[in-house]
Amino acid sequence: MQETLLNLLLRNYLHYNLYDQAEKLRSKAPRFEAHSNQQFCRYLFYLGKIRTIQLEYTDAKESLLQAARKAPIAALCFRIQCTKWAVIVRLLLGEIPERTVFMQKGMETALRPYFELTNAVRIGDLELFKSVAEKFSETFSLDRTQNLIVRLRHNVIRTGLRNISISYSRISLTDVAKKLRLDSPNPVADAESIVSKAIRDGAIDATIDHAKGWMVSKETGDIYSTNEPQMAFNSRIAFCLNMHNEAVRALRFPPNSHKEKEIAEKRRERQQQEQELAKHIAEEDDDEF
Repeated sequence: MQETLLNLLLRNYLHYNLYDQAEKLRSKAPRFEAHSNQQFCRYLFYLGKIRTIQLEYTDAKESLLQAARKAPIAALCFRIQCTKWAVIVRLLLGEIPERTVFMQKGMETALRPYFELTNAVRIGDLELFKSVAEKFSETFSLDRTQNLIVRLRHNVIRTGLRNISISYSRISLTDVAKKLRLDSPNPVADAESIVSKAIRDGAIDATIDHAKGWMVSKETGDIYSTNEPQMAFNSRIAFCLNMHNEAVRALRFPPNSHKEKEIAEKRRERQQQEQELAKHIAEEDDDEF
């Protein structure tokens, strides 16, 4: 009953976009006990939406994917909603969902707008991104993901800039603005600002020649000539070994557990024999009287 009431209150808060109040309620409510799988799935979905609005995308992704996995097969609409929000969160994290996500049975039509949106983000085409956002604006509004899609514009620009940096060793900022299709009053200045921020954040490995108005990409070396592949390989081996050790440890029994079990069984047998003996003596005493 308490789980159902909490979910109803959270749903009501989220319906009216009262995310701060929903988080306060969730944080002060007793720890959610997963007695009902359906209620737990709803709770994870609401938690994922709250975390998304709060920019905590990693936690939001985990909650949304877990809700979609735990949801019953028959709850198709619920799983579609979880998948839609999970796709947006993964895009905001800089990830590109696999094509199989959009090809799930019974979900192809409902996820079509998000598939085209993902394609625009993957390519880094700002014009295509705007076209998709306008084409399916009604769908995004009904799903309450319109504000999240506005946040994706920065990811689209950064992806396009990364593709430009890989393709050109040197390119003018004017051409960068044209390729990114920036529609601002001063696109060159905006392009310079975007490139500077991307360099500072480590998104691209390049420099800006302010005097000539160039973006000069640094030559990418052969990654296999460095120690990075070895480090990645070692980390994967360490992860597998740790998982194996934990699995083996979980299969072990406590030391001398079998002996303790034998001792307990003997104790019970001895107590039972003593009770039978005492009962027998008591019956003999009654017979004598």
